[in-house]
Order: sequence, then C-alpha cells, then structure tokens
Amino acid sequence: MKTLWLVFGFVFLGGTPQSLLAQDSTARQPDYKARMRTLLIGESVLYAGSLYGLSTAWYTDPLTRFKFFDDVGEWKQIDKIGHVYTAYHIARMSAQGYRWAGQSPRKAAWYGALTGFIFQTPIEILDGFAPGYGFSVGDIVANTLGSALYAGQFAVWGEERILPKFSFHQTRYAAVRPNLLGKGLSEEWLKDYNGQTYWFSANVASFLPRRDESRFPRWLNIAVGYGVENMVAAYPSSSVERGYVPYRQYFLSLDVDFARIRSNRKLVRTLLFLANSVKIPAPALELSRKGVKFHPLYF
Repeated sequence: MKTLWLVFGFVFLGGTPQSLLAQDSTARQPDYKARMRTLLIGESVLYAGSLYGLSTAWYTDPLTRFKFFDDVGEWKQIDKIGHVYTAYHIARMSAQGYRWAGQSPRKAAWYGALTGFIFQTPIEILDGFAPGYGFSVGDIVANTLGSALYAGQFAVWGEERILPKFSFHQTRYAAVRPNLLGKGLSEEWLKDYNGQTYWFSANVASFLPRRDESRFPRWLNIAVGYGVENMVAAYPSSSVERGYVPYRQYFLSLDVDFARIRSNRKLVRTLLFLANSVKIPAPALELSRKGVKFHPLYF
C-alpha cells in the first residue's frame, strides 16, 4: 500500500503539525498569518519528500500514456480501506496544523480533510501514467471517504470518536512471492496485505449519555478490524491457481484512544497524538470462514 508511505512520511519527516503546537507561547498574541505561511511551506516540503521516497520505491520505470484501471476486485478490497486510512490521518495531522494557524476546530477539520484528499490525488494521477498501474476511480472514492470521515465527525459531534488504525505482523506469504509482497520488513509492511489489519477504533465513553458523569474509562476503545489471508496475488483466482484459497478476516479487540490521556508535557502529547494512528497489540477475536479464533495478543 504505497499511500501508507504518506502517513508515515508525515511522522518520520517531522510533519505532524502537533509538533508545531508544542511551540505555542502565551506571552503574546500569535502571528497566525505567519503560522499559516509556515504550515503551507512545511507541508509542501514534507509532501515533496514523501513523493520522492515513494518514487524510488514504486515509480522506477518510465511513465506511459495515461490510462484507467479498475482494481476494485483486487486484494479483497483491503487496499481500499488503506486509502481511507491514509486520507483520514493526513487530514487529522493537517487539521492540527490549521488549528495552530488560528482556525477553529471545525474549520480546521474541513481544511484538513481537503488537504488529505489533495495530497493523495497526484499519486492517483501518477498511477495513471505508470506501467502496470492505472488511474483508479475506486482509489479516489476511498480517498474521499477517508477525508469525509474525519470532517464528518467534527460536523456531527465536534470531535473524533472513531479512529481508523493500522497494525502489521510478518507472514509466511512474502517468502512465496517476495517481488510482489516485499523482501524483508522494510518492504513487507507496505506490500504484504496478509500482514496488514485495518481497524475502526471507537471511543466508548464518548457515546455514553451523561458521559461526564460516567466512570467508564475515557481512554478505552472497542476496535473492529479487517484483514485478508492467503493472498499471494492481487486477484483471488490467481491465488487459487497457486494453491492458496484467500479469505477475509474480521476482528474484535480492545484499544486505547491516546488523545484521551491527559498530560501537561507537550512532548508527551505529541507522542500520544502520533500513537493514535496505530492499533496497540491486544487480545482479539477473529471471525472468518474457518470459524472463530482467539488471539491472546494480536498485532
């Protein structure tokens, strides 16, 4: 999933706007116009860096004529959920920057959602020119849904209550087709869909009536996950030809909403903000065509 590169590119290149929030000063009124300029320049540099890294991993062959490609049937749609995840978290990180630049939470959410969509669109266009790929309408729809999920929560509730999250574990399938599924951990976490799980982690306390009076832990989430198994080719039929029968997996697990953990230290708050893009390892129930399975600790 090449779009994952953008989310973690934001993180590893220092692109989370939460780190900008840590520079707030109460000594004087902030210059929000200067902050907005800083934010836009920073996002541009980070995006260029992310695209450069992505180009070295994916777009190594000469580009061809623009074409469309219908890939909705690939990978049992887990790649589309990955697009939702990526758009959401780019929107989330960007929105923090817009808040730092003086925008209200709701307006920042809409600006962040637009940024999440815009950041992924050039990748889809590059896919249209890349050999072996093509412009995917399904990807664009998934990108839109991810951005809309972020902005929509602020429109309805004024806060985040449901977080898309990501987890990964190495599998035996990468060794079967390393050129497709990755060679080593540095590639497999991006390419091996069998090891990826995407979660929708809901904060229970935020949905309770009179939640301010409830003793239910505010940081505790319930997470529903989706994964695939036995996928050694993009299409299930191709996997079957190689002796593997692909199937879907559904998970139920506990999770932590790190944004609900209070801290007076800005560095800690920044780390908690970043951690909210990843599902913590925890016990999980798996439901698939093979029945119900309990995992004492699932990554």
